[in-house]
Amino acid sequence: MKEKMIGFLLANANPSIKLRVKKEILQDISEEEENKLQELILSEKIVQSIVDCQKENGWLGNGYHGSNRNAGQYTNMETGVKYLVEKGVCKDTDVLKRAMSAFKELPNTDPCYRGSWNIDDEFKYAANGSNLFRCACIARAEYEEFIDISPQIQLALDSFQRVLEVDSILDVTRLVKKGTKRVFNNFEKWPCRYHLDILAHTNSWKTKENSKMLAESVHKIMKKDRQELIGLKADSWVGYVLGTCGCFPSQGFELVDDIDGVSYYHLEYLIWLARCGVVPYSEELKKIVKTIYNSVNEDGICEIAVHDYLFKDWGTYAGLQLEVDWKSKVRKQCDITFRALQLCHYSGLDLR
Repeated sequence: MKEKMIGFLLANANPSIKLRVKKEILQDISEEEENKLQELILSEKIVQSIVDCQKENGWLGNGYHGSNRNAGQYTNMETGVKYLVEKGVCKDTDVLKRAMSAFKELPNTDPCYRGSWNIDDEFKYAANGSNLFRCACIARAEYEEFIDISPQIQLALDSFQRVLEVDSILDVTRLVKKGTKRVFNNFEKWPCRYHLDILAHTNSWKTKENSKMLAESVHKIMKKDRQELIGLKADSWVGYVLGTCGCFPSQGFELVDDIDGVSYYHLEYLIWLARCGVVPYSEELKKIVKTIYNSVNEDGICEIAVHDYLFKDWGTYAGLQLEVDWKSKVRKQCDITFRALQLCHYSGLDLR
């Protein structure tokens, strides 16, 4: 069935997906073919807009953590790097090399960071800190060896480990604002979206023991046996209440949403967990992966339901669509099938 998925994608998908299937999944692509596909990818309108917005110092656009009135949806540093990498732009391409040099060389006081890094310290404030945005970009671009992010990798591991050390998020938080807001205690740890992003796109930490620990931690936050903990999250206190970087709940972390009898899969989180080596140690995740695999039809098309916005709304907290648009049914099928193929590939399961 994986061969049918690959066949469907190579016959119908755009250059980004074709390149990633051959390079990432099959690990079989000639230099000539890769160069041709790179040329096609770099000529796309959105990719070119990101290249064109790069400043002399390597920074992309006029934003850091997403868009603002002076920075477009894609023409800002975080989303720009994320989009280029996901589209399959080579890590040695000038635009990415210069962007990573900016991350390495510009001090956190540089105006490009828009002042936020001085406020949000990722070691003081659990599930927070704008340096995590930077480190996630570095990890995605595979520049872990060029820029040292090992402290943040360890922080990510420690944050998931903390879930297993305490009974619940109640043990690492307190109430402020007359009991109306729950915030993390200073120098506590708790996992968030960016911690998982960093781990999913780095390799130095990967051992069987660490993957098992992650599986246990994720399983605990997926539970729903204590009503008072389901969906319970916390913010940060920096002299005022500040939202986190995608803090995970104490319980009720969702990888599948069941709505009116239809299951909607969160493929990004599932792929990240698979890349972390978690799936073989989680019966629940194994079941999800096998369900998705079994949803592939005889033409190699994955027929699961997804939340469209998680694919199409490219930004700091979403973005999986690699096709130019979904005006035709086959383009949507290509995007969903490619992400399902990634999940199967990284799951470590024998799906024959």
